[in-house]
Amino acid sequence: MAANPDRWTIRDHEIRTDRPIVLGVLNLTPDSFSDGGGYPDTHAALARAEQMIEAGADLIDVGGESTRPGAAPVDAAEEWKRIGPVVQGLSLRGIGASIDTSKADVARRAVDSGAAVLNDVSGLRNDPALADVAARTGTGLILMHMRGTPRTMQDDVDYGDLVGEVSDALRRSMRVAYDRGCVPAQLVVDPGIGFGKSAEGNLELIAGIGRLLALGRPVLVGPSRKSFIGTLLGVPAGERLEGTIAACLSALERGARLFRVHDVLQVRRALDVAWAIRSAGT
Repeated sequence: MAANPDRWTIRDHEIRTDRPIVLGVLNLTPDSFSDGGGYPDTHAALARAEQMIEAGADLIDVGGESTRPGAAPVDAAEEWKRIGPVVQGLSLRGIGASIDTSKADVARRAVDSGAAVLNDVSGLRNDPALADVAARTGTGLILMHMRGTPRTMQDDVDYGDLVGEVSDALRRSMRVAYDRGCVPAQLVVDPGIGFGKSAEGNLELIAGIGRLLALGRPVLVGPSRKSFIGTLLGVPAGERLEGTIAACLSALERGARLFRVHDVLQVRRALDVAWAIRSAGT
């Protein structure tokens, strides 16, 4: 199966991925590594979403379960309780929502409430039935690589060929999606920066993004405020903006086209300038 990697089909329309696309992070969890507990109610969360759209986000990526290293899982009922009113509010405002979940039940409720994209950090390993939801509804589906679970992923960060192994795992996730009825145009792949990789491994992964283009689908990266930047610069999560921008620009030059970030305005501006320079040379 083949599809144009410059187009991403989400529900009833296409997003062009031959330019930088920004997903604004909206974590509705009490324990996320950077912004846990930042939005105490639905009104505050929706105000933040509107602010990110105004700043240049193409989609809002909503999460109700922390995936930081060592995080404990939550059940589907609690996850939906955290995100449901916000997903519904985004739909009423005409704001495209990507739902960061690995549970088919949460995915079903989110799509029924208007969500346009499902973002599965487990790459369909946790609940392959999530792909059934995407196939039935035509939502976009982001497949990420993660070794283990959030609780265990940093226990083993050694690879023989990091980029090759990530690519092979993403290919397997894509095959599960196809076997359950999804089409290539729905899929985006994410190498999972910070998920089961060492600080050095994350650098290697960004440097090797070009190899992931052989998968034939757009590549998303999520380096925003990640610990490898803190390791490099010796700064806490709240002081990693410059490192995040550098990682995004480096990934852009190597072929990534989607960027999941907290600091939408600054990253959007940096990507737009880099893209204008790149386009001027063609």
